[in-house]
Amino acid sequence: MSLKVVHYINQFFAQIGGEEKADYPPEYREGAVGPGLALNTAFKGEAEIVGTVICGDSYFNENLDTAKATVLKMISDAKPDVVICGPAFNAGRYGVACGTVAAAVKDELKLPVVTGMYEENPGADMFKNKVYIIATKNNAAGMRQAAPKMAALAIKLGKGEKIGASAEEGYMPNGLRVNFFEAERGSTRAVKMLLAKLADKPFTTEFPMPSFDRVAPNPAVADISKMKVALVTSGGTVPKGNPDHIESSSASKFGKYSIAGVEDLTAENSETAHGGYDPVYANEDSDRVLPVDALRKMEKEGKIGSLHEFYYTTVGNGTAVASAKKYGAAIAQDLLDAGVQAAILTST
Repeated sequence: MSLKVVHYINQFFAQIGGEEKADYPPEYREGAVGPGLALNTAFKGEAEIVGTVICGDSYFNENLDTAKATVLKMISDAKPDVVICGPAFNAGRYGVACGTVAAAVKDELKLPVVTGMYEENPGADMFKNKVYIIATKNNAAGMRQAAPKMAALAIKLGKGEKIGASAEEGYMPNGLRVNFFEAERGSTRAVKMLLAKLADKPFTTEFPMPSFDRVAPNPAVADISKMKVALVTSGGTVPKGNPDHIESSSASKFGKYSIAGVEDLTAENSETAHGGYDPVYANEDSDRVLPVDALRKMEKEGKIGSLHEFYYTTVGNGTAVASAKKYGAAIAQDLLDAGVQAAILTST
């Protein structure tokens, strides 16, 4: 008898819509939907998706408690043997949702569960030590590689079989260490790795080190009183109404907005889109996050040369590192093209 699987996906992979449908509330459908078809094929008859739970990314992250409770009930009512979430690839809000659902399934429903996402997805850092996360490519083009790995691990979990090391099963290292016997002694393996490295051949380290970006600081500003200064923020300050719909978490974009002739940010002309802090004081006076009023005063007093007519904004809350680097590079190029000589970066 095949294992019963319930699959959790977002509105995009359910083919309901993109960002304009990210507020889609939880829905349960019988059978497989979207990527579930690839998973069913990968199960090779050992398991079958009996139901799919769909929820919009914004709806889930902005209504976390109620959305999670609703999703868990839908899953529980289907009485599955195992649950699969995603894969989310590099979609930040989707990754956080998949990780949250997976952790709740494991902790509250006491069911085996597996999810999948790109290693730089914010959900990976948040949940890789809590649930099994299959490492995927950064976009849906990696579905063909992800589905068999997720299916194989789900079947093992559903059958209660022993789970091998992360290198064997394809899940992200979760901090657990297990003793086992290797065919070759450590010194022999180390010499083989060294020889491969010296010969510029591929090898896999047994002790991967974290990779940290190191950015060399620019020289100190010589005379800011003669420089054009710009404001950049990850605090989510946007014009009233958030015209570009920058997300409250795991932002998929940044905004560029004019402050030409603006002396002060007020509750009438600005607000914050950020979902990671209490917005009351920022909405009351957005200068608390993006100090336009202070820079205008310094401009009049001759303490800075001029304030750039545009500011740049996004939300840092849960945003993938790869996305943040992409936004930073685009903003920096735009500043250079505009002749900006210094930038002030504000957060929350």
